[in-house]
Amino acid sequence: MSQPTSFVDRLFSFPRVFWVANLIEVLERFAYYGIYIPFGLYMAELGYSRDQLGIVQTIFLLLSYVFPIISGTFADRFGFKPVLIVSCLIYLPAILLLLTTESFFGIAMVMLMIGLGAGTFKPLISGTVRVTSDITNKTLGFGIFYLMVNVGGTFGPISASKLREISWGTVFGVAAGCIGLMLVLTLLFYKEPPRALEGKTLRQTFADLGIVLVDFKFVVFLVLLGVFFWIPFWAFFNLGALYIQESLDRARLYEQIAGVPLGVGPVLAWVFGGQDADGVSRVQGDALANTGIVILVFQLFVSWFFEKWRAMPAFLTGLLIAAAGFVVIGLARVGNPGLVLLGIFLFAIGEMASSPRIQEYITWLAPKEKAGLYMGSNFLAVAIGAFSGTLYQSVAARCETAGRPEAVWYVLAAHLVIGALLLHFYVKRVGEFKEQEA
Repeated sequence: MSQPTSFVDRLFSFPRVFWVANLIEVLERFAYYGIYIPFGLYMAELGYSRDQLGIVQTIFLLLSYVFPIISGTFADRFGFKPVLIVSCLIYLPAILLLLTTESFFGIAMVMLMIGLGAGTFKPLISGTVRVTSDITNKTLGFGIFYLMVNVGGTFGPISASKLREISWGTVFGVAAGCIGLMLVLTLLFYKEPPRALEGKTLRQTFADLGIVLVDFKFVVFLVLLGVFFWIPFWAFFNLGALYIQESLDRARLYEQIAGVPLGVGPVLAWVFGGQDADGVSRVQGDALANTGIVILVFQLFVSWFFEKWRAMPAFLTGLLIAAAGFVVIGLARVGNPGLVLLGIFLFAIGEMASSPRIQEYITWLAPKEKAGLYMGSNFLAVAIGAFSGTLYQSVAARCETAGRPEAVWYVLAAHLVIGALLLHFYVKRVGEFKEQEA
């Protein structure tokens, strides 16, 4: 049988469950980011400090990225579909509880539960993409998956910025509705993709994970990824909305966006803007502080451009582009606020070059029957990034106290550049890992 060679042929080479899974991913990311991106604004309205916000963000992200080690194990043993159903049954009541609690302890516990639901879900769709792709379409498959992540990740926060003008309860109610629809799609349309299921117990799988983690070369690689990629990566999403909301001239930025020619400006101004309590139209931080729209427009092109690159050069190039984006975001406060748009664009290009490619790279170190397990080990690296909340909210608070809130972005840029250099020299010294062929 001939292999698909053209772009269109490779698109049609994916089975139906690949597309169903990606639709489920859109809904989950809509709910997840529709809560997560504006959550700093929500806690600020309730009067909580940056340090308290950082604690909640760390708890939330830590559960989101540690629990996939367990849920990936169950997916390998029992199948993706049963674990998808369980994730919905954790997610849905947890989101609804946000409607009833405003105490710090209550918020922390509810976000812990939502993180648990997200952590149960996380390895399942990427695992589905892994087992429904092959050597001829794997980069495209993960590019499409990452595109779908950003469809939800774009419209979730934008919708939240509009819905919170009604009430925060409306934001959380819509998110819960997305999880309910996700459950229906899973029950009716998700068909378990064919693969060899493992009958191992959780103890046996942890033993296998221990075998993976005694590979010193691989463990150091994961730690370097966590410290020097995932911490600054999550810092953008932890800090961005509050930075735009509190530190930039949002009214001027709104006028600049509205002035974009060819009739595009008014549309973008409506998407990213809204009226504050004083009746003045301003850009809303939670609508603007994500990379989704840039990724929606450019992801397939970036995937195509980097498809012929080896994984590590593409990844490291992405880190440097993202670092440049951080510098420009910082300059938006001391210079023209419109620079924040360029900064977000550069960070988004860096994200597209690095994040999906490094996840694809790690999953393709695994044979198909261990895809969930290897994604679980990858989530250990991402979990290190959870501490971005406590670390960089503290840094941001100190920069604000010093009267230079933009300085946190320069620290982040330096963090990424140092990380790119360390990863380059590490991989150059120990050699790249060998990817599977099928």
